[in-house]
Amino acid sequence: MLKTIAWVGLLAGSLDILSAFVQAYLAREISPVIVLQYVASGAVGKAAFAGGWQMALLGLLFHFIIAYSFTALFFVIYPSIKFFSKNIVLTAIIYGIFIYIAMDLVVLRFTRVPPITFHLYKALIATAILIVAIGLPCAYFARRFYRN
Repeated sequence: MLKTIAWVGLLAGSLDILSAFVQAYLAREISPVIVLQYVASGAVGKAAFAGGWQMALLGLLFHFIIAYSFTALFFVIYPSIKFFSKNIVLTAIIYGIFIYIAMDLVVLRFTRVPPITFHLYKALIATAILIVAIGLPCAYFARRFYRN
């Protein structure tokens, strides 16, 4: 199971961060380095934006720790929730929404990132990214793993 989690986490984390890069650039022409520095700022505060590529790498590390954590959590809870094996798309939607809520209401509250004003449009985009980038790969590959 660890091998499967390792490559599904890599896939999900890569899809998620690439989607974040594209979305940030299209919405506000923000570079991938700034996106990753923003992630790092959760731990080191505003100093992350002056830290150059080192802070971007730290942000990438934090991003993948989070992506792997949600991937591992999904693989652990998957066998306990029988509904998950019935419908991959609905499972991905539920898990993507869960990740958004967990990140917004729990994880970000314990970081040094300043609170952000809620905008429904931005929340829907972020949730859609999580559904496609993390929810779908986790749902598909967990189902495949547990059927074998």
